[in-house]
Amino acid sequence: MRTVYLGTSQFAAEILGILAGSPHRPELVVTRPDRPRGRGRRLASPPVLSTARELEIPTDQPESVNDEAARARIAAAAPDAVVVCAFGALIKEPLLSEHQMLNVHPSLLPRWRGAAPIERAIMAGDERTGVSIMRLTEGLDSGPVCLTAEEPIGPKETYGSLAERLAPIGGELLIRALDTSPPFHEQDESAVTYAEKITAEDRLLDPSRPAIELERVVRALYPHVGAAITGPGADRLGVWTAIARSPQPGDPPPGELGLDGPVPTLGCTPGTLALTTVQPAGRRQMPGEAYLRGLRS
Repeated sequence: MRTVYLGTSQFAAEILGILAGSPHRPELVVTRPDRPRGRGRRLASPPVLSTARELEIPTDQPESVNDEAARARIAAAAPDAVVVCAFGALIKEPLLSEHQMLNVHPSLLPRWRGAAPIERAIMAGDERTGVSIMRLTEGLDSGPVCLTAEEPIGPKETYGSLAERLAPIGGELLIRALDTSPPFHEQDESAVTYAEKITAEDRLLDPSRPAIELERVVRALYPHVGAAITGPGADRLGVWTAIARSPQPGDPPPGELGLDGPVPTLGCTPGTLALTTVQPAGRRQMPGEAYLRGLRS
């Protein structure tokens, strides 16, 4: 089957690699324009673009995939199906109706429709998630589903470890959908939850919450985004790994940073969060022990 692929993220790049190794190798890959990233605000290409170039697949980076020129380039590839995965921009009519459109979504729809399904599943403490293959429609991930596969979420799961397992599952489901054209079934609207995009507020650890919840936030944002607290001197302190601990005598009050132990600890409500890997402003990641040594020297 001839395909065109629309995707942007690293997860989408993994799916692209699987699709390219199948009989349904894309004729064209469409991704987002290069954007400024990092402290230096240098232009960086989407992961999907780099993968497509390595695979020597023609690419397009339109400002809007809905523009006439972008739609014409997709049509020129004569796809039997357009595959979408973590594209990161709204796809509108008439493009939606011009081709059969399959979306690879890393959740068990209708749970966690939206931009951050893996992160939100971990943050919520879900015990399972998965991947769904659905038909793209105008609604937010609301189209009918043809295939799903479940995957457990481990008690210490991170975004990185879970996404690494979900990508090959999604790739296998996608190939099966393209090979067999299974029937679609409407989603149960009574079971819908939404996975909103991760914001700066989501990244800031709120000590009025239990430590176990904040540990899940840290794991959900590792290694691609990272959490943060306000450190000594009101400086932002990045938090990359952390361990929730039960309440103990001598814990710092909620919101205060304990600096007397082997690693910094954040007082929570209840419990404490041991900050095992941190990143001071303008510096690289470091173990919590090294951070404390620097404060004491």
